[in-house]
This record gives sequence, structure tokens and C-alpha cells, in this order.
Amino acid sequence: QVQLVESGGGLVQAGGSLRLSCAASARIFSINAMGWYRQAPGKQREFVADITSGGGKYYADSVKGRFTISRDDAKSTVYLQMNSLKPEDTAVYYCRVTTSIESWGRGTQVTVSS
Repeated sequence: QVQLVESGGGLVQAGGSLRLSCAASARIFSINAMGWYRQAPGKQREFVADITSGGGKYYADSVKGRFTISRDDAKSTVYLQMNSLKPEDTAVYYCRVTTSIESWGRGTQVTVSS
């Protein structure tokens, strides 16, 4: 089981920015992909962004142009820079890492006030 430590959530006004981090206990060469999902109250968990071992980046349509995913291989860490935040971005954000298995973080709360 890969241990994931998330940080960076919080309360921000609409139009503001936050940066989420997720550090994985696994060595980077064993990681296939790292990404972020989110779950708003009363809704299903949904895909936000993903970055593959080859550097490919994928985004949900709802966050394209506002969110940027990146990673630091030396630290086995993935980041999610969130700009121009909207109230509808309010959710618990979960880090997901795939090696030979799938691992999830515990989540970090992001609240965007209008």
C-alpha cells in the first residue's frame, strides 16, 4: 500500500488560488500515474486531473485553463495549482496514485466562498 500525504486545502474567496500537494511513499519509477479527484456534498467522486509517468496531462473540462497538474519526481509528489476558483469547485479533493495497485489519500477540503 502506498501512503499518500495531502496538504494545501483551505478556504478561499471566488477568484482566488490554492495549491494542493500529495506526497507518495512509493519510488517514482514504480508510479504509473498520479492525479486528483474531488467529491462535493451529495455528489459522486469525479475526475479532476491526471499526470502519467510519461508526462501526459489530462483535465476535466470543468477545470481546463484554470487548474494545472505537475509533479516533482525527486519527491514523488504531485501538485494541483488551482486558479480562478469558483464556488462550484468546493469539494474534498483526493489524491490518487497508481502503481501495481491503486492508492487514495484521505482527502483535503477546499471551500470557495462567493
